[in-house]
Amino acid sequence: MSVNAQSSDLKNRIIFTIFILSIYRLGTFIPLPGINPDQLQILMEGNQKGLLGMFNVFAGGAISRMAIFALGIMPYISSSIIVQLLTGVSDYFKNLKSQGEIGRKKITQITRYGTVLLAIIQGYGLSVGLESSDNLVINPGLFFKISTVTTIVAGTIFLMWLGEQITQRGIGNGISLIIFSGIVAEIPRALVTTFELGRTGAISTLMIIFIFLLLVATIMFIVFMERALRKILINYPKRQMGNKMYGGESSHLPLKINQAGVIPAIFASALLLLPVTFSNFNLSDNETFLNISSFFTQGQPLYMLLYASGIIFFTFFYTSITFNPTETAENLRKHGGFIPGIRPGESTAFYIDDILTRLTTMGALYLTLVCLMPEFLIANYPIPFYLGGTSILIVVVVAIDTVTQIQTRLMSSQYEQLIKKTKFGK
Repeated sequence: MSVNAQSSDLKNRIIFTIFILSIYRLGTFIPLPGINPDQLQILMEGNQKGLLGMFNVFAGGAISRMAIFALGIMPYISSSIIVQLLTGVSDYFKNLKSQGEIGRKKITQITRYGTVLLAIIQGYGLSVGLESSDNLVINPGLFFKISTVTTIVAGTIFLMWLGEQITQRGIGNGISLIIFSGIVAEIPRALVTTFELGRTGAISTLMIIFIFLLLVATIMFIVFMERALRKILINYPKRQMGNKMYGGESSHLPLKINQAGVIPAIFASALLLLPVTFSNFNLSDNETFLNISSFFTQGQPLYMLLYASGIIFFTFFYTSITFNPTETAENLRKHGGFIPGIRPGESTAFYIDDILTRLTTMGALYLTLVCLMPEFLIANYPIPFYLGGTSILIVVVVAIDTVTQIQTRLMSSQYEQLIKKTKFGK
């Protein structure tokens, strides 16, 4: 494939990704049938804090508009969490994982079934919660519940399919890009809201300046930490074949500080949303809902503790799934590579695991700091959720990953063309 063909393929992938994301954004503005829009606006004005506000962030604002994509991609993420946890404790899922491509397809299928089940449960909870609010549903009853659940489940399945299309035919990271696009699309509105709060005197001008300086500093810190690497020196011995010497080169095994990327923040958020979904959508003023919501608002110790614990747990858990020191050490041994001063095999695995554990600890603390620090400001000031630490982390990390994938495709096409020219010259 020529360079022009490769560039054309990349351009088509980018255009396809933008097209799919445009469809997603359009769906966040299509309301559920049978909802009173005026009453919905009044209701949502006082319910943007706590888990409802977080849910609205991941849904790209669809919750505040009660759109057909109200649940967003969260049922799929929740199902993925459950399946990955089972992969670590269940022999059945461990066997599936060891079967390679066939096992991976089976796990993907189970994740999809779990997504549908969770979407049905959450969709029903949503319909009951909507009906419990006075004058919000025009014609409450069985038909409204059925139509709402059907619409919500269909919307979630469609979003899951859109994410898979971006991954296969676009520029990759389909699910992350869907969440990314929803947050980015709502950030301008969040900025306007913040400036309006400053104009009305709800927030002082000095505080607004401090918030944006903190925002810039947070973005710079995220970029620095995401680019940080620990390089382990790998040597390859010289080998003589006939009259020629081969090998003797050195390379590096790069280990990122944050090996898990943005997944821990998304998973921890999803885990907080999952058990209280039904109660969270029960928007009436009943005592049970108020008691549950009071524990999951910004600045509350339980919220911060659960969120931080979830981020730390999933940072270690996801890193252990994506990177296996024993397997890496075995691959080095097979290819003759070794770490200077470390014996090949088990000693190398222990050495890599020790470094990885220390890096993952730093990565977990970094993610926790970034996600929780702005939440204290949101808890004490009426700042939109889209300027929170989790939102900024997702936007920056997904943007870095997307740019990296585009650069990788461009470099791959350049290398292929260079190899062809070299062969032609010979």
